[in-house]
Amino acid sequence: MGQIKVLDQNMVNMIAAGEVIERPASVVKELVENSLDAGATQITIHIEDGGKKLIRVIDNGCGMDREDLAVAFEPHATSKLKTTADLLNISTMGFRGEALASIGSVAQVVLTSRCPDAIEGYKIEIDCGSREEIKPCSADKGTTVEVRNLFYKLPARKKFLRTANTEMTHITEQFTRIALAHTDISMALFHNDRELYRLADGNGIKERVRSLFSAEIAGSLLELHSSERDLEVSALLCKPENNRSSAKFQYFFLNGRFIRDKFLAHAVKEAYRGLIEPNKYPIIFLFLQMPPQNFDVNVHPTKTEVRFDNSNLVYSQILSLIREKLLSMDLDVQVKLPKTGSEPVPTQDSGTRDQITSAMASFFNKNKYADSAQRRFDFSKITKSSDLAVAKQREHFYDETVSQDITEPQRYLQIHDSYIITQNEDGFLIIDQHALHERIIYEDLCRRFASDGAGKLESQKLLIPESFELTDTQIQILEENKGLLERIGIELEPFGPGIWALQAFPSLLRNVKPVEFVMEMLDILMETTGKIDSERLLHKVLDLAACKAAVKAGQKLTPAEVDQLLADKQAIERASRCPHGRPTTIKFSLAELEKQFKRT
Repeated sequence: MGQIKVLDQNMVNMIAAGEVIERPASVVKELVENSLDAGATQITIHIEDGGKKLIRVIDNGCGMDREDLAVAFEPHATSKLKTTADLLNISTMGFRGEALASIGSVAQVVLTSRCPDAIEGYKIEIDCGSREEIKPCSADKGTTVEVRNLFYKLPARKKFLRTANTEMTHITEQFTRIALAHTDISMALFHNDRELYRLADGNGIKERVRSLFSAEIAGSLLELHSSERDLEVSALLCKPENNRSSAKFQYFFLNGRFIRDKFLAHAVKEAYRGLIEPNKYPIIFLFLQMPPQNFDVNVHPTKTEVRFDNSNLVYSQILSLIREKLLSMDLDVQVKLPKTGSEPVPTQDSGTRDQITSAMASFFNKNKYADSAQRRFDFSKITKSSDLAVAKQREHFYDETVSQDITEPQRYLQIHDSYIITQNEDGFLIIDQHALHERIIYEDLCRRFASDGAGKLESQKLLIPESFELTDTQIQILEENKGLLERIGIELEPFGPGIWALQAFPSLLRNVKPVEFVMEMLDILMETTGKIDSERLLHKVLDLAACKAAVKAGQKLTPAEVDQLLADKQAIERASRCPHGRPTTIKFSLAELEKQFKRT
């Protein structure tokens, strides 16, 4: 007797449900997408116990008649495909015909529907594949689907469901994805009869972001748009300073469908390269529109993965659009000081902004901060020894802080030998001297590569070669990257068993310890060789070179050095960020200061 048997249809549906229905959030996604395909303009979702007890989706779409209802729960039953050619031109959210059949095989389902021109509706009940007769009933226009006790006959699946709060988090995420892509639909979400969201239609994507995330994120979004060769790209993104520690706030949509795509994620990451720290992720909402025949969404049952016919076009257009926008902007961090706890108290001497500006200008224009007539204590008027000690401590602190000479036209102050304070028209800036100098050197290195036809840095022979020991693995990495070493001006030669000698080193890095630099460069090469392209590998090495050559925190600078640093800041691109993506400059506005001092 044969061992192979054909599975019954309900078993087939239950197996298919394992791909389509992972958890309650999957049910919400499939049902709401059906509502969208039905032309609904209002969708309401009621959840109980994180969706484990009840999921109810109500829409005002086109509805179904008795004939449609009779086959709606059949496997691969759909109104969205007529011929095989339609697979190449999919414009609906669903098309496989698996959702209702899968849901009906693993839960108790009641579906009620009425077409707009019908005087009565119809209802069908299904219990894990077992159907009742279709019955007429009173119903509003549209469709209501109730799903109860998900997986109640499948304990092996049910035990993997998490707490109600966890499952609700997943449902909210699905709600968010759909709501962002369909701002023309009014949507509401309830959990245990408590309203979580009520989103009006027609208010635009920024208002959706405000409602679903926060006013802060919505207010900081930059809008971009481009159109090229049947690909329309719209993006809302935040400046690099508004980053997150995960990619949770990156949303990609294709023709109104949320998708996950490593290709798109890499384009965004590359667009922010050098403007954001490597372990941080920018906030972005990216919307693509292209003809359906230019991509394939029939890759996975969940339909969140796609294949593009011209992936290079998609990649390059997204990269250039975002990169050009970011590089054209002032990315200095604007500080927003915390709100004060009480309203300002008006006083007779509370000056205006012009008075404050004038006072700051006068402060910075002093020829000498060390003018004893202006700032020294009169010790003869102090009688108590304790008061005298305190006064002398304050005097010492003041000397250490502002003893630096500031002459015209200098308008800066170096504090802690690490940060430079300089005024601007609206307030003042605090500059990280190391981070800014890193960017300056990095841009200089890149410029030298671009201007030199051979693509190399000028190197200088060492008077006395420096020798050091290498492992076999390190030697192999050096051999594999011999061309890179030549481009940056490093010359190495064998000097004995396991010993190598450094013969030449980039003249631009004359203040860097050569062997220390080579060893750190080797660490980078061992981590990244074969994982990234040669150009990005080069820039990683240039990042290291800039970091090593830049002035350090805690290094006192002369007035001429500070002047040069500030002048270079105005002359280079991307001066707001160091090559590693950290900010170089933080802005403080007078308006924010006035709030803190209760002048407004």
